[in-house]
Amino acid sequence: MITAVSDARSNSKDQIAHAANVLKRSANARKVFEAICRGGKKPKTVAHLMKATRFTQIAVLQLGGKLGDQQLVHKTQVDGKTAYEKDRFLATNRTKILGLATNPTKLKRHPTKYAPATAGVADIRVSIRGAKIQISPVTCDDFDQFHKIKKIRRAPSKMVSERNFKKGVIKLVGETGRFQDWGGEPNDLYTTKLRHKGQRRAVAFAFKGPGTQGVLTPKKLGKNGNQIQRLFRSPAEIFVVQYHGQIDQDVIEQMRAFATLNSVREGKRIWYGVIDGDDTNRLLAAYPQQFGLK
Repeated sequence: MITAVSDARSNSKDQIAHAANVLKRSANARKVFEAICRGGKKPKTVAHLMKATRFTQIAVLQLGGKLGDQQLVHKTQVDGKTAYEKDRFLATNRTKILGLATNPTKLKRHPTKYAPATAGVADIRVSIRGAKIQISPVTCDDFDQFHKIKKIRRAPSKMVSERNFKKGVIKLVGETGRFQDWGGEPNDLYTTKLRHKGQRRAVAFAFKGPGTQGVLTPKKLGKNGNQIQRLFRSPAEIFVVQYHGQIDQDVIEQMRAFATLNSVREGKRIWYGVIDGDDTNRLLAAYPQQFGLK
């Protein structure tokens, strides 16, 4: 028996947004998701999904496993063999989910519990007791020294150590100094030489290497789960967290909260963003030599 761990009535919009975000990067995952959701309650075996999607057994198991890990479907067994059962709430809303997954503009505008009216708005300006909040999300595509990444939409997965990734960013930025790691550091790299859309700005990076596994959550950032808080103590205008895999939205929400505090305290615009596994792979493909891959 499968017991749902989420309450669709209390956070239905967040669940829809989560599902769309998981599915937006993979047409094959969308195809498997739709095949699992189609029809009655009976779980779909791997053989059934292979026939419905024309994918190989390995592909179905990999995609089905990803959907199960993200709680979009429920992994089960039929006659001792792997099968997948649809989530009733997500299956009911699959048309909307798939529509959002294939339309980035609509997905950005989709309201959630954390951003009911401003989801997807690039610049957020709110006046609270006379203080103007000026915060903006940023991506690696916005950095001038990373410009080659714009030509790469997708790249095969590769793994480099945290040290080598940091060295690669240092080379791309153009830093010549020495950057030693130590336990109490507020950031992994601080530089004033990175250019953001033509403007040179101070940037603080936090890197998480292959030693960290699974979806990156705030608890995995620092020994006490306070690495984001320490990162925003840096005298920077832009704050970035990089990880070789998926980054949980709680990380982004915490970054947004600290960006808001810094903006109010300092009276200026603050940028914040993440470089997840997909963007990390794009960077490695765009600049293999700098990251020690050639």
